[in-house]
Amino acid sequence: MKRKTNLILFGIDSLRSDHMSLYGYPRLTTPHIDKFVKQGAVFENHFSPHIPTTPGYTSMFTGMDCFGMDVVALRHKGDLGPHLRTLAEILGGEGYNTTCVGFSGNASSRGFQKYIDFPGWGPTTADGRSPKAENLNAVTVPELQRLTAENKPFYLFLRHMDPHSPYLPPRPFERLFYHGNECDPSNHSLDDMKNFKPFRDYITSWLPAGCTDKDYVIAQYDGAVTYMDATIANLLEMIQKLGLLEDTLVVFTADHGETLHDHQCYYDHHGLYDPTLRIPLAFVLPGKVPAGQRHPGITQMKDTTPTILDLMGIKTGIKYDGRSLVPEIRGDSRVPEPEFYITECTWMRKHGWRTPQWKLIHALEPDFHFKPEVELYDLIRDPEENNNIAGKEPAIVKMLEARMQAWVTRREKETGRTNPMYTNLDWHGKGAGAFKTSQQVYDAMHIGSISSAQKLQADANTKEQQTQRGAKKL
Repeated sequence: MKRKTNLILFGIDSLRSDHMSLYGYPRLTTPHIDKFVKQGAVFENHFSPHIPTTPGYTSMFTGMDCFGMDVVALRHKGDLGPHLRTLAEILGGEGYNTTCVGFSGNASSRGFQKYIDFPGWGPTTADGRSPKAENLNAVTVPELQRLTAENKPFYLFLRHMDPHSPYLPPRPFERLFYHGNECDPSNHSLDDMKNFKPFRDYITSWLPAGCTDKDYVIAQYDGAVTYMDATIANLLEMIQKLGLLEDTLVVFTADHGETLHDHQCYYDHHGLYDPTLRIPLAFVLPGKVPAGQRHPGITQMKDTTPTILDLMGIKTGIKYDGRSLVPEIRGDSRVPEPEFYITECTWMRKHGWRTPQWKLIHALEPDFHFKPEVELYDLIRDPEENNNIAGKEPAIVKMLEARMQAWVTRREKETGRTNPMYTNLDWHGKGAGAFKTSQQVYDAMHIGSISSAQKLQADANTKEQQTQRGAKKL
């Protein structure tokens, strides 16, 4: 009898693809992942259209867009709808052992048989650093050995918390890409961040006292990516030694990207700009995924589960919003989906429409950056999205708005539900409905410390969910 294919899915929190050497970044940040995925297929323009974590992973695990999953907010209230089946639920029903490492309690992680947590914030060492990825490995290695020893196929999901802030990679990774004086008094590149009340206390709490250089902070992010890659190398070596590779699909992806010093969003993952939307995607499965593939077409988070199940030969009868990428992997054609709906609900409630040339961002309520209600970027002439031309191109704004609204109307009719971007008015968890002014948001939204940031994610999980999943305090 043919053995069923195992699945190991790496979900790397806050990993923007353009800071991976795999995607052409000049710093060698992901050498081990780069080498490993040469055995399979890499998708070069992969997007997480619904940010941040909760909608991102829900889309990944269900194969649905925000209308199909009815999830848009980090602080999603309650469990997922009964109309959804997660990847863990599907594989569990197929006789798989299923384990989730580092993601208990979140609505999107419903359906695993076993949940294991690890210290994933920090700092946790005497020198003020945070070995998050080593903490993950410490609980993952024995679990992988257990799963391998059992006479059953398995699905192992690993949620890496590097490079999610706080960026505290252990030595020597914290100085790997920085050789200057991070406390140079003549450097004022962090002044604007330090004047941004909602985030300044949180960010400065994990930076060195007196830090002035934004390049130091960016180097910490890159160091965290490289540290994460080095620890993943340990797991890849174990996969080889346990003889798993021939029968195991290994997937690398992320829930969303990260804004560093981009767009005044300051070392977080909000703002519907490409650094937050672009994420990695790679599949390795010898014999079914030919080696050395690079696919330039646009793909989305909702395509992940349909592709995984297709590669594993599992049929569900579910009508996914996403589509399998296996035709591309096999060299066949696949109808592209070059324009799509984008949403965010963490620090701002905004939606928009992205095409290969244009990006429209439309705020549904004022934001704490005091940004204009409508933003328009020409992604060909201005790929870094620094020049808002909404005022100069009203006809383009009107055209994109019409296309976006037509899509919203279509999806509302198909699902029989109102766009969740219109109904999630307590997305911020303040219990006061939509904000009326930017000043109101600025005064209300504040992270004071690392523990406060950790609590924001914990608050997204109901007590019922935590009990169901056996969540442990990190």
